[in-house]
Amino acid sequence: MLRVALIFGGRSAEHEISLASARFVADALDPERYELVPVGIARDGRWWRPADLDAALAGGIEAAERTAVTLSLDPARPGLEAADEGLVPLDFAFPIMHGTFAEDGTIQGLLEMAGLAYAGAGVAASAVGMDKELMKAVFAAHGLPQVEALVLRGDETGGDGALAAVEERFAYPVFVKPCNLGSSVGMTKAHDRGELRAAIDLAARYDRKVIVEAFADGREFECSVLGNDEPRASLPGEVTAANEFYDYEAKYTDGLMSFAIPAPLSEEQTATVRDLAVRAFRAVDCAGYARCDFFLERESGRIMINEINTIPGMTRFSAFPMLWAATGLEAGALMDEIVRLGLERHAVRRELLTSR
Repeated sequence: MLRVALIFGGRSAEHEISLASARFVADALDPERYELVPVGIARDGRWWRPADLDAALAGGIEAAERTAVTLSLDPARPGLEAADEGLVPLDFAFPIMHGTFAEDGTIQGLLEMAGLAYAGAGVAASAVGMDKELMKAVFAAHGLPQVEALVLRGDETGGDGALAAVEERFAYPVFVKPCNLGSSVGMTKAHDRGELRAAIDLAARYDRKVIVEAFADGREFECSVLGNDEPRASLPGEVTAANEFYDYEAKYTDGLMSFAIPAPLSEEQTATVRDLAVRAFRAVDCAGYARCDFFLERESGRIMINEINTIPGMTRFSAFPMLWAATGLEAGALMDEIVRLGLERHAVRRELLTSR
């Protein structure tokens, strides 16, 4: 039996989504194959081992009975250090956290230092996938079609200069987002200068870099990917939000979005989406699993990639597990494959030389 640390929570605006994703993963991991060791990272960054996973996910990490733990950084003894238990050995880590200090390569770097196998992308792919500016630069270098964007940094986000720079490049409406966040947190569709000013101010509260994207009048699609060196794509699905756009509320509120799987696309369009998803996955050197989001522009018929998510949401409303279920991989088998891919990647890295 594999002892798996399920790591959730985190210092992120997407903390609550992580708890919901952890609920799905915990339910999907076969108790006959995996011994779960819950690890909750509180909003202040402290690591805790909840006595009751259900209580921690339902009421929050701080509300549950818990023991303080730290990750052992001795690669010869991977595990958790607990004051009352000593070392709790671990075989694998499943970080299911979203956003900053989670999906951006930070937790992955810590797990690499600890010598612990883990689920999902490595440090570089996580960092590039989280930073929308870097991600778009990598996609452009690989010839992937995407919407135009402008990045504002630090002091550039203030004053009328930012508004003029956006208006010089794009017609309204535009989408404004923090560069390093997901789940549509801090994201606004701005229709005029007043809304643009407020949108930039909001996004700048979450990140020192704000990205402004041209509006793509089109349909929205999502496609999931699994694999290491030979990734494969799921059937794509089409997202239709009840709100004006696919915002945080629409993503995580029952009844505010519909998801058509498989997406109503031609065979050629379906093949294009799947091919672009795999190309995007490879472009950032991703591993394990990811979800890619797309636009199909109504006027031109062009399919463009919007972004890659290296730790996609896994709530009961989330596309990633639904897309794989429609492709023939149910939740339990999906978790098995994610764990297998993580172990495979770890085994390959262990064979690499670290000395001359």
